[in-house]
Amino acid sequence: MRNKIELMKPLPAPMETFEVKRGLVKQVAADGGLNALASNYFDNVESSEDDSFEGSFGILSKVSGQYNEKGKLVVDVEQLKGPELSDFLDAEGGREKAMESRQRWSGFLDQATGYTAKQRGDKAKESAKKASKAKSAISQAKHFMEMAEVDEELANKAAELITEIEEALQNGDNSRAASRGEKLGKLF
Repeated sequence: MRNKIELMKPLPAPMETFEVKRGLVKQVAADGGLNALASNYFDNVESSEDDSFEGSFGILSKVSGQYNEKGKLVVDVEQLKGPELSDFLDAEGGREKAMESRQRWSGFLDQATGYTAKQRGDKAKESAKKASKAKSAISQAKHFMEMAEVDEELANKAAELITEIEEALQNGDNSRAASRGEKLGKLF
């Protein structure tokens, strides 16, 4: 019998989502859109009607991105790996171009989000903390409902909130999940 792990295909890397400073999406749109901004940092930038783009530069074999309906930057990056990366780095000027690739990527994120690398990291930590609090609220509520007699109306309200929290987490809306988690905690 074959091991189940051998049969599973690797999951694609998830797209990254970055917080964007308030008002920046409109400013970028007024300055020609995300496509125009990406053209300052990447080569072969192709745009689409929804103001998403796809481009590349150096070790970044594919960079795509767009602002989502919540005003966050959603990007997907594919980078050279294995023998392709080794060949690239060994070529004349390869290491310098690899460093420039990282600088361009960072510069693009700075301009497209309005935040520095440190600020983006802080925002990501804050978002993860909100998600953790929301998950903890679900766990505590379920534990409480198992341990104590809870009337049906309260149990139904808790179940509704748990569903809302789980949907918010799945949609990457950790702020909403955290606020729903606080409300869930107040039920008990």
